[in-house]
Amino acid sequence: MKFVDEATVRVQAGNGGAGCLSFRREKNIPRGGPDGGDGGDGGSIWLVAREGINTLADFRVNRHYRADSGEPGAGCNCSGSSGEDLEVPVPLGTRVIVDETGELLGDLTAIDERLLVAAGGHGGKGNTRFKSSTNRAPRRTTPGTPGEARTLRLELLLLADVGLLGKPNAGKSTLIRAVSAARPRVADYPFTTLHPNLGVVYVGPLRSFVMADIPGLIEGAAEGAGLGIRFLRHLERSRLLLHVVDLAPPPGTTTPVADALEIVRELEAFSPKLAGRERWLVLNKSDLLDEHEAASREAEVLEALAWTGPVHRISALRGEGTAALMGRVMTRLEALRQPAADGNDAAAED
Repeated sequence: MKFVDEATVRVQAGNGGAGCLSFRREKNIPRGGPDGGDGGDGGSIWLVAREGINTLADFRVNRHYRADSGEPGAGCNCSGSSGEDLEVPVPLGTRVIVDETGELLGDLTAIDERLLVAAGGHGGKGNTRFKSSTNRAPRRTTPGTPGEARTLRLELLLLADVGLLGKPNAGKSTLIRAVSAARPRVADYPFTTLHPNLGVVYVGPLRSFVMADIPGLIEGAAEGAGLGIRFLRHLERSRLLLHVVDLAPPPGTTTPVADALEIVRELEAFSPKLAGRERWLVLNKSDLLDEHEAASREAEVLEALAWTGPVHRISALRGEGTAALMGRVMTRLEALRQPAADGNDAAAED
């Protein structure tokens, strides 16, 4: 199935049913009085996060969703039946935005989490509701209110602990293949990755995390060039970013320093918040250089970036250094998760 991470849909909740104007008419019961029932409420529309859905592709086909309207009231004080709510399944990680206003309605990040996106209208009142000591034969009713109608923009943000970013052909797909069961396409030309890939990295018993690989970034990505900027938002939920740099680009094309600086610029242009996320430097393809040359290029990159964070030199193709890198990433993620767990325990004790 083609990966789709954006979709626009129109939702229309059900209208409320009209109230009934009716009077009791039975033999031997003169002046029976008003007996018009209320209308039923319209159905609402809910988005529900479901397992097993990995893309928004279905919303490219079905773009309109409408809930049932409520039935009008009837005589003998009979209320109209309410319209059934409509539940629309979406993938985990779906962000819902009102297209007309840009308002963020919510994020669906837990299984079976529900989000009300269009509320049904309320049923109208029958004439029985307006009966009083001074108005014993009211002829007044109210119509049902209309249900909410909205155009929604759905955005799928992958739920990954670690995100990979870098230039095309930096070796991100090779790395995720080396450390997980994910099998993205790998070739010796740029843009082999056309959509995000997820892989589960198993480090040991009860120790694993999810890694996301997105298409490579090129110069001008923040202005819409290339593919990567479209998928950068998938890294917004990641706790840790791995910045993959090619230590041995083809001669005459670029340099590791230029590639590293370009990624930093594009990241800052896209989102200062994302640029401030914890990021580790991963220098790939060290197997193509001797030790002296690899160390020299590493020093150049660190100096150009004024880098003070963790640095790992690996060969994703040969698997050199990847196990150690994943082990340290797992340890760091466990440390990041611990404060949240301690906070939950404290709240439970209170």
